[in-house]
Amino acid sequence: MNRNDLRRIDLHLLVVFESLMHERNLTRTAEKLFLGQPAISAALVRLRQFFDDPLLVRSGRTMEPTPRALAILARLQPALDGLSNALSEVDDFDPGASRAVFRLGMSDDVECGLLPPLLAHLREVAPHCVLVVRNANFLLLPGLLASGEVSLGISYTTQLPANAKCRTLRHIRALVVRADRDPAPLSLDDYCARPHVLVSMSGDLCGNIDDDLARLGRSRKVALGVPHFNGLGALLAGSDLLATVPDYAAQALAASGSLRIEEPPFPIVPAKLSLVWRAAQDQDPGERWLRGEIVRFMGETS
Repeated sequence: MNRNDLRRIDLHLLVVFESLMHERNLTRTAEKLFLGQPAISAALVRLRQFFDDPLLVRSGRTMEPTPRALAILARLQPALDGLSNALSEVDDFDPGASRAVFRLGMSDDVECGLLPPLLAHLREVAPHCVLVVRNANFLLLPGLLASGEVSLGISYTTQLPANAKCRTLRHIRALVVRADRDPAPLSLDDYCARPHVLVSMSGDLCGNIDDDLARLGRSRKVALGVPHFNGLGALLAGSDLLATVPDYAAQALAASGSLRIEEPPFPIVPAKLSLVWRAAQDQDPGERWLRGEIVRFMGETS
């Protein structure tokens, strides 16, 4: 195909194609692109005609891509990333005048403890910009980045897609949050005997802290697992429950005055909170500006 042949296809169709390959569902693609499902169906018909291939075939309740569709996606996605990057670099970014929409993936502890001061600052310096935050732990973030549903993420991370870059924002220090009236600090025996609340999106009842306890030959009793940090204050109030959470989440929870925080009675290996972003947006002026603000307000303070 030469450059003149590019006139035969609408760039909009290629964006729809990329989203269809990731979502494999007409309704979800329509929602993601803020279009009606009939428009997505019509776009798929045109794409099938252009590529002379079914592209997506129904298999039960799902749609599966054909081998040709997967081959097209492998070549097309880097091209779309490059085009998006080239177009975004044409203009400088003026946060005060911009109406950009930034899509972030963020773990719940970050949203609870670190987002509020960043948001307050952005409302002052970039009042017309919009933040769309997706709940994204280390399991969900790679997929959201790979599909382009978010351009950057803030979370503890393990594996990242090939199209992502990463830097450490801060080391996560764990603190114990409690609401009981006993003024004495917890001993290790106290900590292991008391019931605990564990925040887990996946519903697991153990985590890194349990690994640290196991190295000492000890364990804790998890009495409650919940998916969010923001409700911990109400759950701990008037109880003997304990929660061991990232330092920034603990400080946000204790700001109400009904909870207090203390150091855990055993060593906990710090984890790393990372800022990750799509390589395609590495040089985007707006994305670079936002990453700088995130580092400034969410990065290591000491």
